[in-house]
Amino acid sequence: MPFTGANQVLDGIDYITPFHEELAAVKKGDQWAFVNTQGDIVIDFRDDLVWSKAIETESKKGLIRKEPTKYPRFSEGRCLIYKMKDGFKYYGYMDKTGKTVITPEFINARVFDNGYAIVLKVTKEIIGRNEILGKDVISYSYAEQVIDPEGILKAYLKGPVNLVMSKGTMKQPPAIKSYIVSPDLVAFHTNDANWKLIQLDSFE
Repeated sequence: MPFTGANQVLDGIDYITPFHEELAAVKKGDQWAFVNTQGDIVIDFRDDLVWSKAIETESKKGLIRKEPTKYPRFSEGRCLIYKMKDGFKYYGYMDKTGKTVITPEFINARVFDNGYAIVLKVTKEIIGRNEILGKDVISYSYAEQVIDPEGILKAYLKGPVNLVMSKGTMKQPPAIKSYIVSPDLVAFHTNDANWKLIQLDSFE
C-alpha cells in the first residue's frame, strides 16, 4: 500500500546527527552533507568535513544522552573542514553556506566556543640550503593562538614550539592544551601540569 500524508525528502542515508544551530549532518558512504529542519540539503555532500567530539546532554529525567563519538557540526556559525597538504591535514572553517571563511592553515583546531576558537598555527622557515641534495633546509614550528570567527588573531597563548613534519614521526597532530571557558577567560595548561585562568585581554 502506498504511504500518504508524508513526503520523502532523502533516502539511502547511513546516519543523521542531532541538529546543531538548525542544521543536521547526514552521512552517505564516506561523505557528509547538511540539511535544515525541513530536510532540504543546504550544504551538499563533501569529504572534507571534520568530525568534532560530541556533547553529552542531560535529559529532564536526569539521564545522560551520549551522542555518537564524533560527527561534523556547526558551532557559532562555523564548521571545521580540512585540506591535505604534503600528506598532513590542515584545518580551517566554513560557514553555513559551505563557503570557506578561514583558510585551512592550522595543524590542529577546535570548534568555536564563547566567540573564539583555539588553533595551532604552523610557521615554515628556510634556515639553510643542502647543496648536495639541492634542497632547502626547512624548520617548522607552531604557536597556540586564539582566533575570532573571521580568523583574526585575538590572543597568542604559547610558542613557538618546534615541529617535526615527518609522516614517520608525527602520527597525530600536536595537542591543544588550552580551553576557552568564557568570552573573557582561557584555561591555560602550564608546564608543571597545573592550570591557570588568564584574561584574554591580557595577551593583547
